Amino acid sequence: MPVTIPLASLILPGLGQLLSGRRARGLSILGLTLTLLGLIWWSLTPQDLSPETRPIPLKGDPANLYWLVVPVLIWAWNVWDAARPNVAPGWIPALLSTTMFFVIGWQVAEINPPVLASNIDRVMLIVRPMLRPDFIQPRAEEREGWVEIIVPCPTEAPAAADSSTGEITLTVDATCGAVGETLTVAAAGLTPDVPVELVWQSPIGDFFVLREADDPTRFRSEQPDAQGGLTTALVIPNAIPPGVDPTMPQEQRLYLRQSRPLGGWELSTNGGFILQGIYETIALALMATTLGTLGAFPFSFLAARNLMGGNAFTLVVYVVVRTILNIVRSIESLIIAIVFVVIIGLGPFAGMMAVTVHTIAALGKLFSEVIEGIDPGPIEAIRATGANWLQIVRYGVLPQVVPAFTAFTIYRWEINVRASTIIGVVGGGGIGFFLIQWINLSDYRAVSAAFLAILVVVQIMDFVSARLRERLA
Repeated sequence: MPVTIPLASLILPGLGQLLSGRRARGLSILGLTLTLLGLIWWSLTPQDLSPETRPIPLKGDPANLYWLVVPVLIWAWNVWDAARPNVAPGWIPALLSTTMFFVIGWQVAEINPPVLASNIDRVMLIVRPMLRPDFIQPRAEEREGWVEIIVPCPTEAPAAADSSTGEITLTVDATCGAVGETLTVAAAGLTPDVPVELVWQSPIGDFFVLREADDPTRFRSEQPDAQGGLTTALVIPNAIPPGVDPTMPQEQRLYLRQSRPLGGWELSTNGGFILQGIYETIALALMATTLGTLGAFPFSFLAARNLMGGNAFTLVVYVVVRTILNIVRSIESLIIAIVFVVIIGLGPFAGMMAVTVHTIAALGKLFSEVIEGIDPGPIEAIRATGANWLQIVRYGVLPQVVPAFTAFTIYRWEINVRASTIIGVVGGGGIGFFLIQWINLSDYRAVSAAFLAILVVVQIMDFVSARLRERLA
């Protein structure tokens, strides 16, 4: 073997292999070496965050310079491989590069088990409420009274206010205040010996129960006296929505609620929201699957090469349609939902449109691959009779693809049910819309109930779709 071949690989990794005719191996070695060197360069780039903020070294750590030994060893192996083809074992560069990728990947993912162990109290703060899902509740007589508070104070405000709801009367020492200020609340007409729950309503209508100042894991509860009276003090919480000027006065409310047990069980308030969200989710997925299937059907024939490769024009149509389907399919439906929320506004319609668009692209690709895999015999026989393109599709393609199309449609409906549960996170309606609100409000009992409802619905859909696909097989 000429000495120039290993010398070429010494100068540039993979060059010797290229000169000896092993192009794929040479390009692979060159690409791997350049990738490893680029990864090391990236890992040495200084980072802005301090070690206290990011305790695991990620970027700018001089210790990452030691990883240069890996591309150096692969470079040396590459010279050996150029000098002795089919003798140098290929597992050596694979093992070295895989080890480096995994270790730096560990750093990039910022995996830090001690952080999880040190936050066990915070974990339990979330897990404990989730062990008691808020779906049903003991049947009870509900009573409440509320008073309006303006946060912060406008230029002029009355010194006191009162509000009456039925038999409950509330009075506060001031109708306004800044976040963190203390208000004194007096109530009359309460049911004696029944605990009172303090609930705050934000300017956008969200409710959250006030918690104990010394123990945030416990909800605040007050006990009225024998005459049904109550006087207590509370700190105005920060309930101003993100993006709203905190200096602009906003109307908020303080609710005092009582619940007297009557025996038996009933659907809780959050349970009702869960049923509503699940119904919206299933309806959203059903409509998106139906419209998506109808939209994917014509595109699938235009994206099938065996039907569109007859002449230059149809081949161009095939390439354009196939490219569009691949581009849209590669974009997650959650991202598409954000776009439709901006265009249409919040609600299930935006979510349905996002899932529909993604379904058209996904099913269009699957349907076209089914068409490309059919038996060409019937198509050739029908074409030989002088039939046009539409007749070929009607009599030669459809009878072969309908069972597979139906099975893929059912499977896609199952996928869309799962996708619809998360679309609401960005305002696309369904159970996800309520779920993100409960997470923001730290109502983990409702979060747990929503998780269980989603689990039940997905399992039922999976079971039903599997049985339907078996019958169609």
